[in-house]
Amino acid sequence: MHTIEPAPIRKSVTVRASAEKAFEIFVNGMGSWWIKDHSLTESGQKTVVVEAVAGGRWYEIGNAGEERDWGRVIACDRPNRILFAWQLNADFDFDPALHTEVEVLFEAKSENETTVVLEHRELANYGAKAQDVRGMLDSGWGGLLASYVAQAA
Repeated sequence: MHTIEPAPIRKSVTVRASAEKAFEIFVNGMGSWWIKDHSLTESGQKTVVVEAVAGGRWYEIGNAGEERDWGRVIACDRPNRILFAWQLNADFDFDPALHTEVEVLFEAKSENETTVVLEHRELANYGAKAQDVRGMLDSGWGGLLASYVAQAA
């Protein structure tokens, strides 16, 4: 029996910022716009850290100082593109054996306007839970990008 792979999640938003500023807020400011109740820590999210270099960590710091990995940076071409390995399983726990990809492109439309395109792919790696997880992630990314747009305004 052939199963149909879940389609990648694709989202696009436009922010009133240069590509450099849009990238800066998305990557280095992730802790300022990531929704706080989307947390893996016991003490609640204090911030999110992206080490914006290939091989860099992508993790959360809790209010009590504990760290929880989310994945890593596969590639970074500032201010045009960043590619993450998202390594959170269907229960949103870090799983070093799991690999899905989140690619974010920053396309300058003018000096003060940038279209940010996000694609979360390789969702078939969730196996039997792929369609359910896709639904959660699709909704989750929608809310997160709305928060990002508000922060970038």
